[in-house]
Amino acid sequence: MAITIYDSDYDALWQQANPSSQNLESAGFSETLQLVPDRLGQGYVRSIQLYGINLLLFNYQLHDDVFVISKGQDTSDISREFGFNLSGDRSGKRTGENFVEWGNFDDPDEHILIAYAKEPILKVDIHLESGEMLGQTISEILEELPAETRQRISDNSNLSDIDRITPTMQSALRQILYCPFQGKTKQIYLESKCLELITLKLEQLKQRDKKTGKLSSLKSDDIDRIRLAKTILSVNFDNPPSLIELARQVGLNDCTLKRGFREVLGTTAFGYLHNYRLEQARQLLQERRLNISEIARTVGFANYTSLSKGFRKKYGVSPKQYQTRSKNSV
Repeated sequence: MAITIYDSDYDALWQQANPSSQNLESAGFSETLQLVPDRLGQGYVRSIQLYGINLLLFNYQLHDDVFVISKGQDTSDISREFGFNLSGDRSGKRTGENFVEWGNFDDPDEHILIAYAKEPILKVDIHLESGEMLGQTISEILEELPAETRQRISDNSNLSDIDRITPTMQSALRQILYCPFQGKTKQIYLESKCLELITLKLEQLKQRDKKTGKLSSLKSDDIDRIRLAKTILSVNFDNPPSLIELARQVGLNDCTLKRGFREVLGTTAFGYLHNYRLEQARQLLQERRLNISEIARTVGFANYTSLSKGFRKKYGVSPKQYQTRSKNSV
C-alpha cells in the first residue's frame, strides 16, 4: 500500500505533528527536532544550523511508501546540497549513494517525491547558504577540479551527480550521527565533518573526471532517451507533456530525466523548453505576420507579459523593440 499526498497536505501533516518545534539551543548554533507524523511512520528529522551550513539528519521508518506530489512553479531555486543515503530509497537516491545538486533548478512541472518503506531512512544532507563558502574553506580542492565543473559551481549553473558512499565518507557520516560532544566543541566538530564530506565528494568527482573525461553518470542508452525527450519538447513546444509524462514517453524515471537534461544539455527540461519558445518567438517577430500577444499564445506563453519578461532577459530588449529593430534593418 502507498500513500499519495500533495505537498501542501504533506507539509500540514508535519506541522500538526510538530505544533511547536523542539528547539535545542546550544552555544554558537541551534538544533530543531521534528517528529515524523504518526500517519506516515516513526522517527525524526533533526536540523542543525551551523556557520553557513544547514545540516539535516533523517532517521525514520515509514509505515507505507509515500508519494508526495509537488505542483511546479515558474521560479528558479538555487540548490547547494550534498546528500548521503546511508539507508533507504528516497527521491531517486538509494541505500549507499551520495549526491550533489548544485545550481538553478527551474521546475514548473508537477513532479513526485517518492520515499519507500522497505528500509529505514538514515540520511545526512548538507545545505550551504552560499557558494562563496566553498572557495573560502576548500579552495585548493576546487582549483584541482576540471574547468567545466569549477565554472558550474562558481556561476550556479547545473551540477548534478550520484555516486557510491565510500568507506571514508561512511566513517565521517557515523561521526556526525553519533557526535559525542556538546556546545561550541560540537559546533566546530560538525562543521569540520561537513567540510570533510564535501571535500571527499569533490575529490570523487575529480578522480572520475580524470578516468572518464566527463562528468556524467548516464548510460549511452539514457543519453539517447534524453535526446528523444528534447525532440518531443521541440515538436510539442506549444503544448508540451508534463515532466512525468515526458519521462514515461521516453522510458526514464523523472529523476533520471531531470539529471540527464542537466548533464547532456546543460539546462533543465523547462529551461530548454523556455529557450526554444523564445527562439520561436524571435523568428515570428522577424516575420511580422502576428502581433505580439498572438505570438505569445502561439509559442506557448500564458500572455504577453510572460513572453516579454523572458524575451528581455534573454535578448536584452522587449519583443516590441526587437520587432521595430528588425523592421528598420530590412
